[in-house]
Amino acid sequence: MLDATVIVTGASRGIGAAIAAELERRGFAVAALSRSGEAPVGRGYRCDVADEASLRETVARIAGESRIAGLVNNAGAHRATPSADLSVRELEDTMRLNMTAPLVACREVYPHLKQAGGGTIVNIGSFFDKLGVAGNVAYCASKAAVGAMTRCLAVEWARDGIRVLNVAPGYIETDLNRDFLAQGKVKAWLGRRVPVGRAGATHEVASLVATLFSDNIGFLTGETIYLDGGQGMNH
Repeated sequence: MLDATVIVTGASRGIGAAIAAELERRGFAVAALSRSGEAPVGRGYRCDVADEASLRETVARIAGESRIAGLVNNAGAHRATPSADLSVRELEDTMRLNMTAPLVACREVYPHLKQAGGGTIVNIGSFFDKLGVAGNVAYCASKAAVGAMTRCLAVEWARDGIRVLNVAPGYIETDLNRDFLAQGKVKAWLGRRVPVGRAGATHEVASLVATLFSDNIGFLTGETIYLDGGQGMNH
């Protein structure tokens, strides 16, 4: 696997950085994409995934340097806005980053994966894709679209040996939200709402994503796998 490169978007911190580190630990070379170009592990590439030209050029550059074996679409954004105040621009910006950019990334790596005889694409969605959450219509819709995209590409590209999967985390503690999740009221709420009684950890998302790159589960494709401590099915 040392000659196999997996592209990870949004890899400079948080879940993306954890995924990149776990893939590298398991023997993959990692092309870490971020707007800053910073890479805690692997080789860093400065890329704004919401910019189609930037994404196309970056994938082409990586393909010229190594064999692309897979893609993790992790970059995204979450902003809560009351639906009555939601502007078309904010809706389109959210869809562009959370759904359109992953689709473009999939499209750009497709010919390289096909030429190599196959590969794996993992999209990072959210358990919000199946929930009704006040003030989150743009985010929920964008993540539901990621699930639909995953299913369509999985069916369309299966005969090319390409598997496409969607990992949908629940509340995951990162450097960005650690202080918020540690607040007494928030921690108590999570303890009540999440059956396992806590938020998830970035290493748990990373372990699941890296496992999906195993050659031993080639029959698994098109599915959304929820990693939310059971919260999404808790009533």
